[in-house]
Amino acid sequence: MGQTYLAIVNPAAGGGRSAKLLGPALDRLKAGGIDVHIAETRAAGQASEIARDAYARGKRHFIAVGGDGTSYEIVNGLFPLANDGERPTLGFLPLGTGNSFLRDFSDRGVEYAIDAILARRTRPCDVMRLRHRGGVLHYINILSMGFSADVATLRARRFSAWGELGYILSIFLTLARFNRRPFPVRTDERPFDERRCLFLTFNNSKFTGGTMMIAPQALIDDGLIEYVRWGPIGRLGLIRNLPTLYDGTHVQHPLAERKAVPRVQFNLDRPVDVMIDGEVLTLHCQELEVLPHALNVVA
Repeated sequence: MGQTYLAIVNPAAGGGRSAKLLGPALDRLKAGGIDVHIAETRAAGQASEIARDAYARGKRHFIAVGGDGTSYEIVNGLFPLANDGERPTLGFLPLGTGNSFLRDFSDRGVEYAIDAILARRTRPCDVMRLRHRGGVLHYINILSMGFSADVATLRARRFSAWGELGYILSIFLTLARFNRRPFPVRTDERPFDERRCLFLTFNNSKFTGGTMMIAPQALIDDGLIEYVRWGPIGRLGLIRNLPTLYDGTHVQHPLAERKAVPRVQFNLDRPVDVMIDGEVLTLHCQELEVLPHALNVVA
């Protein structure tokens, strides 16, 4: 008997590429005995509403069709509702511009994702729960603040229509400003770490930005947050070390540190710009914790 999935589709993902490539991908799934129902989004946040309503009606198998932002919205529709219910399953058709999460398993993108769905190949995945003054958010990839979040914020707010050029411009402008600052956090009962830094990331998986291996030792199912910090490196030092962000060797830099922790507490005096699974938000973060094996992912 075939498995039934609800595919939540962001037709605008990848500059409209998602909608164009969806038909052939669905044909392959149906030929392999996968029954797929379609729900398209038409506005930001709608994927969360669709997933929340479907889970409440008994649906447990979902496919995110789009980029990282689409799966982020679906996860936030499923949780916290799924905390007290049956574990949901999330597959992917990565037809958007950014698809970092699946990179942990393969660089074959949509081909790998289709093969995984056809093979009914699932594995448990932790879900990160972030409490902030405005509520609660959930994610499965990365939360970052500092330089990386500054680049993402600038691109989203000023250069979103510029494609790859907008990303490059955002990097250079953020380098020109180069705002190294403290983000007071603690990962145990010691005092809050108030040292200046270039960036902090709180990871469930290894990659961000498609191919940047920001957390080379992260595991999606270990019940821990992979915490990566890079201290106040200078401009020239960052430029010289940029390639190490792509092969994961940046964690060996004298100003870098990483550790796997069960919880993170924040002591921020104001909201800050963050990047969370490709989405740019301004949040007053308070506490980050793990929901171990709360989700099945098809990978």
